[in-house]
Amino acid sequence: MGVTGVGKTTVGQRLAGTLGWRFHDADDFHPPANKTKMNAGVPLTDEDRWPWLRAIRAVIEQTLADGEGAVVTCSALKRAYREVLSGGLTGVEYVHLTGDPRVIAERLASRKGHFMNPALLESQIATLEVPEGALDVDVAMTPDEQVAAIRRAFNV
Repeated sequence: MGVTGVGKTTVGQRLAGTLGWRFHDADDFHPPANKTKMNAGVPLTDEDRWPWLRAIRAVIEQTLADGEGAVVTCSALKRAYREVLSGGLTGVEYVHLTGDPRVIAERLASRKGHFMNPALLESQIATLEVPEGALDVDVAMTPDEQVAAIRRAFNV
């Protein structure tokens, strides 16, 4: 989890690959209307997010029911969003990719082909409610270093 540009997809794919788990990117669950808004630099409202979050939760629930492991990336900026994603479930851990906003902004400026408008970074930082109990991982590390830190912390 984390704001746009922290490397959720890159780190999530690598982590899932090293564990032999499935990977699910929350971006794939956004309806076209959400992507259009974000591309135009318009922040999503909670009303835009609720159906998206419920769709991601369904994947998490199915993964747990199947007894499988998975890495699911999602901004999960607010406590209420994380409650929708995993409230009442056991076996869900959060990794918060975080770091210097200037580093994140530089990454966004060089990112190509993504629907998320870099101008939304500030609104995401303002919206972020720092998660309690999550593993914080500094985005200044390389993706491989981040994966190694996550694996060490969760002993996987």
